Amino acid sequence: MSEEIKPVVAEQVAPDVEEKAPEAVETPEKVVEAPAAEAVEEKPVEVEEKPVEAEEKPAEPADFAGKTLAELSELFEKLAESVDRMKRSKEAEAIKSAFYRKLSREKFLSGLGAAVDEPSDSDEPEVIEAPVAEAPAEAVEAPAAEAPVEEPAAAEPETTSPFAAIEAGFKALYTKYKKERAEYNRAIDAEREDNLKKKEEVIEDLRKIVEAQEDLKDAFPAFREIQARWREIGPVPQRSYMDVNNRYQFLVERFYDMVKIDRDLRDLDFKKNLEAKEKFCEEAEALAASDDSVGAFNALQRLHEEWKEYGPVAKEFRESIWERFRAATAVINRKYQAHFLEIKTRQADNLVAKTALCEKVEEIAAAEISSSNEWNEKTKAIEEIQKEWRGIGFASKKDNQEIYDRFRAACDAFFARKREYYASSKDNMNENLRKKLSIIEQAEALKDSKEWKKTTEALKELQKQWKEIGAVPRKKSEQLWKRFRAACDAFFEGRDAESPVVDQRANLKAKKALIAELEAYVPQEGVSGEEAMASFTERWSAIGFVPFKEKEAVQNAWHEALKAKFPEFTRRPARPAGRGVPQGRGPKTEKDRLVQRYNALQQDIQTYENNIGFFSSSKNAEPLIRQMQEKIDASKAELESLKQKIRQIEKEEAAE
Repeated sequence: MSEEIKPVVAEQVAPDVEEKAPEAVETPEKVVEAPAAEAVEEKPVEVEEKPVEAEEKPAEPADFAGKTLAELSELFEKLAESVDRMKRSKEAEAIKSAFYRKLSREKFLSGLGAAVDEPSDSDEPEVIEAPVAEAPAEAVEAPAAEAPVEEPAAAEPETTSPFAAIEAGFKALYTKYKKERAEYNRAIDAEREDNLKKKEEVIEDLRKIVEAQEDLKDAFPAFREIQARWREIGPVPQRSYMDVNNRYQFLVERFYDMVKIDRDLRDLDFKKNLEAKEKFCEEAEALAASDDSVGAFNALQRLHEEWKEYGPVAKEFRESIWERFRAATAVINRKYQAHFLEIKTRQADNLVAKTALCEKVEEIAAAEISSSNEWNEKTKAIEEIQKEWRGIGFASKKDNQEIYDRFRAACDAFFARKREYYASSKDNMNENLRKKLSIIEQAEALKDSKEWKKTTEALKELQKQWKEIGAVPRKKSEQLWKRFRAACDAFFEGRDAESPVVDQRANLKAKKALIAELEAYVPQEGVSGEEAMASFTERWSAIGFVPFKEKEAVQNAWHEALKAKFPEFTRRPARPAGRGVPQGRGPKTEKDRLVQRYNALQQDIQTYENNIGFFSSSKNAEPLIRQMQEKIDASKAELESLKQKIRQIEKEEAAE
């Protein structure tokens, strides 16, 4: 009977660092067949399948994203000088890809354009090594590092590039390495051709032994020497592998069939083969317990190759030893397939996460933004999303570039709109600057005026216009405001200086005394609350001006005292009777009440507008200014309503 061994054969699969995004992972089906029953007990057969040449376990892809151009160039130089440099071609290609991505990005950010001429692999033809086994339909490749999402910069002539020297130096290193690699591959091919000649010689020597049919005592040692020679010879070209291996195995089978082997020697051979295969089983079982599924799978291929180099074992052990080896192989294969399934799942999750980020950026890029603060806020949001993007792993190769292009397009659209906004905003701010300078010039022309009432109204109007004008360049804003404020202050200080200070202090004292009297007031029998309030307001209005700085405080204290004593009549601030209201008594008719309220509102509006002018010079006064403006708007609306009601009453009186 002959032992037929069909272990899992697969090419070493490991992520390659390429410039493109990773592709979806597909693993090959692994077929493990049990050994077939032997036809003749005395004639075990060695059967070899297509080999998997041992290669070094590929290192995990290094992260070169944070390296500078100089550091990448130094890494490549060290690699090119290392003893094992010919076995590190994938790492060399990864460094090259990272270098040119970094160079492209830095040229782009420096305004020198994004195009970088990478040295082509075709500059020096590289001899293609023979495939070692059937490879998976798709191999997992390490994703390319993504360039950060940044605003595009204008290109400059190549002759001015500060990167020319380091680019030329790196290209020279890479070209030298590629030539050396090509020479190395040619040497490998030459060695395989030489191995083919050696194996042809071994086959010919084996043929002579088989055809001679000598006595075992003479033939068997020579046969063992031929087997040892065969195992020592390295790989041959792929095109000749199956042919030369089949012819060798055919002669091995004929040797076992045609030569009458001495039983003791045969049993000794079986014992040696069993010991070797038990060792292989132990190694496979250790690999099955390893957490490194990719490394274990690659090591398993070597074990299968070595397994095939040994002949059969005794019949009673053939089934059990193979089942033991196959069981460990099955565990390793399942872990290997699960590893790539996990990668595919993770890539799918990454695609979902990146799609969500694309939608966020697209929403921000399409939003209506009308102020610098909003632009700054949205820019920070975009930067946070970009940071989150960089923390997410890669999607599958077929999706990764597409989702990255979508994300980059959304970011570019946002920053393009931002540039357009600030370009137009600059023109608007310059126009606002011109308008505010005009207002300042008008205020400065009025600051020395002695027409107190007329100029006061004019300055209030200028203050109103000032508030309606939009932003100006930040460097000019504070300077303009101080200049405008100085002109206004100069006028109001001059106006206040015209009133005798002694009189204003006396008025302040009188108003405070009236407030104290109001707070101590006790309702009297026969005097209505409305009449009492009217009496107090007339006395208040008869008192003259108080110092400007004390005006607001004493006015607020007066209103609070009125509200406390006459809540039913002071839902709105009380004011002294105005024009059209009989002096010496409270308002009696509806018209009197409306006129009194109308005059009071006019004074309120004037007070609110003055307050806004002074609040504007203070930091963090925006809430107070907004509150004053709301009161002004409400008072003006009520003023217009009162005007219509008064006119209606006058029409009715005229008709009577």
